Amino acid sequence: MRYYEASSVIASIDPLTGESAMSHATVVRYTTRPGSADENEKLIKAVFAQLAERMPEGLRYVAIRLDDGVSFMHVAVLEGDNNPLASLPAFGEFVSAIGERCTDGPAPVNGTVVGAYGIDG
Repeated sequence: MRYYEASSVIASIDPLTGESAMSHATVVRYTTRPGSADENEKLIKAVFAQLAERMPEGLRYVAIRLDDGVSFMHVAVLEGDNNPLASLPAFGEFVSAIGERCTDGPAPVNGTVVGAYGIDG
């Protein structure tokens, strides 16, 4: 499996102002070494713990451990240009050694968002 990054811009409507807001979507998929999958999951959970504490605006984020046990997929939708993940120490720790934990990736590829359902922040 490969690491995929697909960035695109989609429009959403601000429920308070009725104005169009731009959203950037990123999809990341990669495969970890069998001995690193549990550590990877632990680092992801630390990111979500910090997100729960800080509750940043403008981010919708999901991370999934796939059924093979070693592959992961992340989906992030950002409102505007600010990426709240970048300011999290846990996210910095997660990405700092991702290459050492992976057997495949990272290798980015662009894509286009064609629809979304039920992903609320």
